[in-house]
Amino acid sequence: MSENILVAQTRTEFGKGAARRARRAGLVPAVLYGHGSDPIHLDVPAHDLFLIVRSTKNALVELTVDGAQQLALVKDVQVHAVSRALLHVDFLAVKAGEKVEVTVPLVIVGEPAPGSTHNVEEYTVPVVAPATAIPEEITVDVTGLEIGTVIRVQDLVVPEGVSVQLDADQDLVSIVEIVENVVDEPAAETAAPEAPEAEAPEAE
Repeated sequence: MSENILVAQTRTEFGKGAARRARRAGLVPAVLYGHGSDPIHLDVPAHDLFLIVRSTKNALVELTVDGAQQLALVKDVQVHAVSRALLHVDFLAVKAGEKVEVTVPLVIVGEPAPGSTHNVEEYTVPVVAPATAIPEEITVDVTGLEIGTVIRVQDLVVPEGVSVQLDADQDLVSIVEIVENVVDEPAAETAAPEAPEAEAPEAE
């Protein structure tokens, strides 16, 4: 089971006014859907939810609703653009043995050979993984790789039971030469010819 536990309460009021009242009370409006059931509207504790989603993209939580437990995946979180307060969250109901499709960050580690750097083609990859064993990230180690090396989907090392939903030959990371930006120095300005000195008028 998940270590992330949220005690939710069924929401009976709807609309913007009800949502504002819930947020003032330290709650975040939420919807639980999935498995062909009608969506269930909930309010969940804002602080507890924040602690869960702040560091995990695909968080698995155990929701307690009216005394019943339900595993759920955090699918979408709406955040206020300025205050960064949590505004709304969507949960997807899942089962322990079920597989789900999620997007996982691609993280580059290490440094390639001297004089080279890496270009990233994809910063996230879609995967199908067990709901209870979703990887937080997939790492690509570029340590010592030479210029011209290309890492493709087929080269990724993923946990057992996880499959990447991209073509096996799709490029993800390439090692290229570092190109230094050379700034041309401005040409020396040509000195303006000195104006001839005016001759003093002859004394009469």
